Amino acid sequence: MSNARWPDLASLELLLLVAEQGSVGKAARLHGITQASASRRLDTLERELGLTLLRRSTTGSRLTPQGRIVADQARVALAAADGLLASVRDLRRERDALVRVAASMTIAEYLMPGWLAALRRTLPGVEVRPRVVNSDMVCRLARDGEIDVGFIESPFLPRGLSTRYVAYDRLIVVVGPRHPWARHPVRLRFADLAATPLVVREPGSGTRSALDRVMAGRITVPPALELSSNAAVKVAVEAGAAPAVLSALAVAAELREGRLVEVPVAGFDLRRPLLAVWRRRTRLPGAAAELVRLAAASGRPAPSS
Repeated sequence: MSNARWPDLASLELLLLVAEQGSVGKAARLHGITQASASRRLDTLERELGLTLLRRSTTGSRLTPQGRIVADQARVALAAADGLLASVRDLRRERDALVRVAASMTIAEYLMPGWLAALRRTLPGVEVRPRVVNSDMVCRLARDGEIDVGFIESPFLPRGLSTRYVAYDRLIVVVGPRHPWARHPVRLRFADLAATPLVVREPGSGTRSALDRVMAGRITVPPALELSSNAAVKVAVEAGAAPAVLSALAVAAELREGRLVEVPVAGFDLRRPLLAVWRRRTRLPGAAAELVRLAAASGRPAPSS
């Protein structure tokens, strides 16, 4: 490809108007600029092309033979540019009518349904393609451009992504109703929690990452069980396998029904932000941006202790 600069399309449009009107002044008015600005643009176009395109006189302006050739090619170029812009508009409409979204387990189960219902009310024609994966995978999909937006539970900002806080959550210690801690009269010591095998989520999940961070260097025993979903962890804890640390969102129903019991722990207060993430230096498509706005507008604070 030549290193020469591409002609300014607006200047080519102006040249065609001069050819049609026979006057720089008339062409300028139709183009919505002053005659002085039109003259400067045409002078710049001639200078960049290295050709004389117009013959100016007191009776008007006419294309030179070289100007007529350039004008013929300009019509082709402008038609191609119009076709390109039309294709881009179609692609944007298709993009804005689809949201590819991924969310970590806790968000997907307890918050995303409400957000998507609100999105459907706001933009009824939008198609949503959801995925439920752990927080690490959400970030990977966002970096690779495989999703438009993702939602994660994370105590820290992920690298290489744009982020926005949308809500907060709190991790709590829970046990089955027959576990000795369920009848503990005072707050459990942090050291006792660190020395107890727990039922935990798999590495890479937001819940596991937050737990590992707060317990770093304190845990002295391996997990009792390692499971890949909140539901599996809750069943194991209710059955008496071991305590667990889970999102307050994930266990709200079980706590109300008495199937799980929250155990207060001295010095353990883990509140974590819930984040929207998307590819850095990428503008969110319209429907994805609306989904993030609705998530943030839901204004869900961290559940109180």
